[in-house]
Amino acid sequence: MKQVIFLFILSATFLSCEKDIDFDLKYAEPVLVVDAQIENGQAPTVALSRSLSFFSAISVDILANSFIHNAEVTMSNGTVTHRFKEYTVPLGNGYSIYYYGIDSSNLATAFIGEFNKQYNLTIKVDGQVYTAKTTIPALTKIFDSLWTKAPPLNVDTSKRILMVRAIDPPGLGNYIRYFTRKNSERFLPGFNSVFNDEVVDGTTYQGQVDPGVDRNLPAPTGDDKFFARGDTISFKLSNIDKASFTFWNTWEFNQQSIGNPFSQPGKVIGNISNGALGAFCGYASLVGKVIAR
Repeated sequence: MKQVIFLFILSATFLSCEKDIDFDLKYAEPVLVVDAQIENGQAPTVALSRSLSFFSAISVDILANSFIHNAEVTMSNGTVTHRFKEYTVPLGNGYSIYYYGIDSSNLATAFIGEFNKQYNLTIKVDGQVYTAKTTIPALTKIFDSLWTKAPPLNVDTSKRILMVRAIDPPGLGNYIRYFTRKNSERFLPGFNSVFNDEVVDGTTYQGQVDPGVDRNLPAPTGDDKFFARGDTISFKLSNIDKASFTFWNTWEFNQQSIGNPFSQPGKVIGNISNGALGAFCGYASLVGKVIAR
């Protein structure tokens, strides 16, 4: 009987502590969102859009209409400055995506990414000016071998794990992002794609590489977290600067904690000026291939 009385009192105590909390969520004006990158041996690309309200309905039409057109986008490599052209990529069903890239009609000032070089981006749209800078660092952190092996027990025996042997140079401050590709598919970043060298500084080490993920799809579970025997696997290891690491590290933390009531709130830290969201990132990349046996 005493236990029943105790539980009644405890329940009454919790109930008496309940309090209604009302959040007055203010409307925020849309801001510029920048997705810009340049990689060694590749032409730079810039995608521009407007942010959406947290509680906005999401549809293909809304996303298609969020792209920004007719912006003035220029990039400098320290020697020349090139004005970009807007391009349209049809997706079918009347929808397209848009990006700014090298103007093929004005190749005199065009350039591709180079190791150990800084790039400056300027965007002019709706009377506002936004700037950012990034570096393609030297290719200091590399890998020297790739191989595959059988997965743990209780996994389909036709599946394979990708392994890599990486070399980190002495001295802290080496940041990387990795991507994988299956056969002729596109490169996709890992679910946790960025790392620093606080633990592995100056060492040669090996470890498992999880397949890259398409974040427009549900997170992989079960056997789809592995490669398949016979796959041609491409592995891309990209050296990045600290600003690029910070952006993707905070972005992935927030993306993975969405919906988790126990997660610590965080802010995605970009490198675009004037209150814009997103980042301009440089990649010093090394690519290798292996066939899953």
